[in-house]
Amino acid sequence: MAVAESATAIQRNQVDLLDFIDCSGVECHNQSSGHLLADALKQGYREDEGLNLESDADEQLLIYIPFTQVVKLHSIVVKGSKEEGPKTVKLFTNREHMGFSNVNDFTPSDAAVLSLDNLKGKPIVVKYVKFQNVRSLTIFIEDNQSGSEITKVQKIASYGSM
Repeated sequence: MAVAESATAIQRNQVDLLDFIDCSGVECHNQSSGHLLADALKQGYREDEGLNLESDADEQLLIYIPFTQVVKLHSIVVKGSKEEGPKTVKLFTNREHMGFSNVNDFTPSDAAVLSLDNLKGKPIVVKYVKFQNVRSLTIFIEDNQSGSEITKVQKIASYGSM
C-alpha cells in the first residue's frame, strides 16, 4: 500500500469492529421509529441502500456505541446521501449518558466535516492517539449536507484493532 493510499484506506491490520460492539447497550437519540440505528449498523442491513437510520424531530442524531472490550479505533465510515447525509460529525470516547442537553459541554476527541467522498464510503481517519483505549464511542451528528430537517445515514462502520 502506497503512503498516499494508507491515509485514505482501511489499513491491513485494521478490522471491522462490528463483532466487538455490545449491541445490547447501543443507543440512538432522535431516531425515527421506522428507520432505526440497526439499519445503518448491522451487517447485511448497512449494505442495503434502501435501509437508513433517519433522524426524527430535527436533523441531529446522538449515537452511543459500547464495545465488549477495549479497542483502538483507527477510522470510521459514515455513509449517506449528498443531500440528507451527515455533514458535521463529532466523536467522543468513553463518555456515557450524553444527551442533546450536554453534548456541547464536552470537547470531542475528534470532529470532521464530511466530504462527498466520505458520504460514498471513504473512511474518516481519526486522531489515532486519542482513540487508543476506547470502551465506547459516541457519535454526534450535528447537521446534514443540505440543512434539511431529516438526516439519513446508510452505514456506520468502525475500524481498528484490539
